Amino acid sequence: MTKRAKRTRAAWYLLITAAFFALDQLSKAWALKSLVPYSGKPFIGEILKFYLVWNDSAAFSISLGATWIFTILSTLASITILVLLFKSKSTAWQLTLAVLLAGVMGNLSDRLFRAPGFPVGKVVDFLQLPFNFPVFNVADICITGSMTVVVILVMRGIKLGS
Repeated sequence: MTKRAKRTRAAWYLLITAAFFALDQLSKAWALKSLVPYSGKPFIGEILKFYLVWNDSAAFSISLGATWIFTILSTLASITILVLLFKSKSTAWQLTLAVLLAGVMGNLSDRLFRAPGFPVGKVVDFLQLPFNFPVFNVADICITGSMTVVVILVMRGIKLGS
């Protein structure tokens, strides 16, 4: 495959990234406009509720108040994922990295552009499962889902560069 063909192929995966990123941002905009903060609203019965909160931490509210650290880590992760996306020859890895990049950038954009301001903005979370499961968003689904696929790819011996 030529260098140009590789770049074209990777560019298609960036469209996937853009689509998931847009879904994340649009769903957050909807949540901010439509939901009452800290008040549950059933979506799929008691299985999935809408519950609007703001998160200044990492996943599952780890390290409360250290948003600027996660801003730096997310920025570095985004750059690394982007480089790997363009270097990988594996369709499975490129798709996985595209979805992962969307999730990381979705939450990073909240940290950069939402209140209280750059680089300590709070991430909008609005999806809640039962049993006190932490509230999450579409970006979190992208991150968790893609990391699950990463484990599967590694366990199956599928190399990043293959």
